[in-house]
Amino acid sequence: MTLRVHASSMALLAIGAALTLSAQAPPAAPAPLKFPELPLVSPLGARNDLPNAYNAGTSWGQLPNGRKWGSTAGIATAPDGTIWALDRCGASGAGGTTCASSPLDPVLQFDTSGKFLRSFGAGLFVSPHKITVDREGFIWVADNGRVEGRGQQVIKFNKDGKVLLTLGQAGVAGPGLDTFDQPTEVAVAPNGDIFVADGHGDDTNNRVVKFSRDGKFIKAWGKTGYAPGEFRTLHSIAIDQQGRVFVADRSNNRIQLFDADGKFLSSWTQFGRPSGITFDDRGRIIVADSESDNIDNPGWEMGIRIGDAATGWVTEFILYAWGDPHVRPGTGAEFAAVDAAGNIYGGEPRPRKLQKYVRVRP
Repeated sequence: MTLRVHASSMALLAIGAALTLSAQAPPAAPAPLKFPELPLVSPLGARNDLPNAYNAGTSWGQLPNGRKWGSTAGIATAPDGTIWALDRCGASGAGGTTCASSPLDPVLQFDTSGKFLRSFGAGLFVSPHKITVDREGFIWVADNGRVEGRGQQVIKFNKDGKVLLTLGQAGVAGPGLDTFDQPTEVAVAPNGDIFVADGHGDDTNNRVVKFSRDGKFIKAWGKTGYAPGEFRTLHSIAIDQQGRVFVADRSNNRIQLFDADGKFLSSWTQFGRPSGITFDDRGRIIVADSESDNIDNPGWEMGIRIGDAATGWVTEFILYAWGDPHVRPGTGAEFAAVDAAGNIYGGEPRPRKLQKYVRVRP
């Protein structure tokens, strides 16, 4: 009798379990696959969705006599409001011998409309890299190419093209106090002190060299590496209104900040992979990012980022609309200048053009 009760109970339990299972909903279908999209904010904080206060870029800079742009190499605003630009003598590339045998002038002056005004520099450069105009209107050009007797120097000119000062030994690359190894740009302090970004690649000097206004060596700091005060391609150098020295440490995807004596102050990664740095007279910093892509700086877009120079807060972003993060190397602006109206001029070496971005919002 007891066995019959147990058997009946087990049968009832089995029937109940079956009814319960049949009443449950069928399993949900698997979620559709989602492919990765560019984040609005990259892992290190660069925003790709910031406001853009500028019209789309338009080609700028009319060269004389039917001349065509080569790889643009620099742009800067002068105290008189004119714009100075560098061209690698109609040739493509950087760091080679683009101007070594060319009869063309690489240093060119324009008004803000892009009208050509004057040029100079034929026969003086091997491969010019970045141009600076100081507070007194003098023009500085770095040359990181090399042939026998030319290159690896920084040259200071007046606006008529007269050579006023040279730094470095012509055609000699080295780590000495009077030599450079692929200098990229110059910054001049209000007191006239000269700061040279010296190093374009891991196998170069990767240092900042400081000189007095008359070209006497003062000090140098930096070496190849990843730590604060170390660099991997110093692609730009600039000084803000506080006297801080900003260095675009491009291959380390950061800007490093120093005082005038080389003391490390801070490292900023929020401006992407920096190729060029400049400032306007409203306290803004403008940083050109020409190389962010899915390999070198994933999650970031190429373009020009604008922010507060005092705090580093990024407020605006001009997306490089023709950029493709799947393609290396980048094709965006490597340097920028800003005029009194707030318009930005960006130079794009690989597409071989300059573009003007007109500011249309406060």
